[in-house]
Amino acid sequence: MPPRTPPPRNQPPRHARQAPPEPPPARRPPVRHPQARDHGLDLFDDRTQRPARPRRPRQIPPDESPTEILAPVEDDYYEDDYYAEDDFEGFEDGYADDERAEPEYIGAGDDDEPPRKRARTKKKRSKPLRWLIALTVLGLIAGGAWVGISAIFGYDDYPGTGDSDVVIEIGQGDSTNAIGTALKNAGVVASSKAFVKASADNSNVLSLQPGYYVVKTHMSGSAAVAKLTQPESRVGVLQVRAGTQLDDITQPDGTVTPGVFSLLSKASCADLNGQSTCVQTGDLRKLAGTADLAGMGVPAWAADIAAKSTDPRRIEGLIAPGVYDVKPGWSAQDLLGYVLKSSATKIQAAGIGASTSAQGQDPYHLLVIASLIEREGVNQDFEKIARVIYNRLGKNMRLQLDSTVNYLLDKPVVTTTDADRARPDPYNTYVNSGLPPTPIGSPSANAIQAALQPADGDWVFFVKCEKNGLSCFATTQAEHQQNIALARQRGAF
Repeated sequence: MPPRTPPPRNQPPRHARQAPPEPPPARRPPVRHPQARDHGLDLFDDRTQRPARPRRPRQIPPDESPTEILAPVEDDYYEDDYYAEDDFEGFEDGYADDERAEPEYIGAGDDDEPPRKRARTKKKRSKPLRWLIALTVLGLIAGGAWVGISAIFGYDDYPGTGDSDVVIEIGQGDSTNAIGTALKNAGVVASSKAFVKASADNSNVLSLQPGYYVVKTHMSGSAAVAKLTQPESRVGVLQVRAGTQLDDITQPDGTVTPGVFSLLSKASCADLNGQSTCVQTGDLRKLAGTADLAGMGVPAWAADIAAKSTDPRRIEGLIAPGVYDVKPGWSAQDLLGYVLKSSATKIQAAGIGASTSAQGQDPYHLLVIASLIEREGVNQDFEKIARVIYNRLGKNMRLQLDSTVNYLLDKPVVTTTDADRARPDPYNTYVNSGLPPTPIGSPSANAIQAALQPADGDWVFFVKCEKNGLSCFATTQAEHQQNIALARQRGAF
């Protein structure tokens, strides 16, 4: 059996202890210090102890000694705020010794140190570790912030205005970031951010149109912005107006209105590092007469008919009005194939497809009729002109349209001479019945719609009778002659 721990100082052995005398009635019973009760500390110790919240006393095993033991005084009303210096008065006269409860046994070793003090010591020992962790975290945050700042604000940029010419494409709806990426991929700028940052100072970047642009490799962001926003930097623009035919037209004053072949040749031109990229009109015309049209994107309903001829005019009307972006450097096959394929989409969107029919006409001949409507009048009269054509075809009357006579003559005027009207060519509707073999120009979507849905009426004549291009319509020859006289009075022709 291990030796018993000796009693605390100033206390007699348990077997010699006597019951304390009855305390004076007027004296307040002393309150035992919580730490003394919990840890067996000597209340006469000079060390200052912070009062702690009282705890429920541990149960002391019953002593086998016959000596009477006084139970400790319990008072639940005492809280931290109630402890004061007066509560500890009288402990020095020995009375407190008689009144205090049975002391607890105090073990040797580290447990002699109060828990609060041990926690405080542990906390002090952990401060260097906490500082080390804090500094490490701050270092990581600072490093991450630097990386983030570099990612946001830092970027590579070339210093010069560029080296060699290169063509880049801006797509429909491309943002500034997308344009910068395209420039970076083409080797124009060192980073897309170099272009984006430089674009912030030039609002013209926001008005860049889709298409092809000539820039240079190894340009600074600001130099790339300046180059792109110059009008001459955009190349490969092909604009086909409604009514334009494949070949050029010579105007009465001697000027030349370029046809589709000439427009396409001009759009293919760019000067890249001293080399021209132009495709000649002769190469385009030759290809138009010999190429596999279906393989170049022409719809089957048109390719089957056009393939029967080797005349370059067989693709007339199959190039729809609109704006096309062609890349300088493409071959004649690439150029013509791209325009024909894109036009097929436009024509179908206008209303003519493989299964389209109207007034007893198939898709290809509806396209021919639409081209006649386009060349014979203005938009306000399109439906009426369509009705005249259908009425004449229904009556097996020759169309007698001056526009068809002038087509092979490459003349822009509507009127013709007797000699012109007597020329025996397949497009002369004064000589030949029915429709010409091909369209005579590029019909607009409005002309196509008029061919599909003509106006109601029994007119079989019309003549331009207003200077603004409007026509007068008649059902008889007599009415038609009156309209001709009126047009002359008004100076319409």
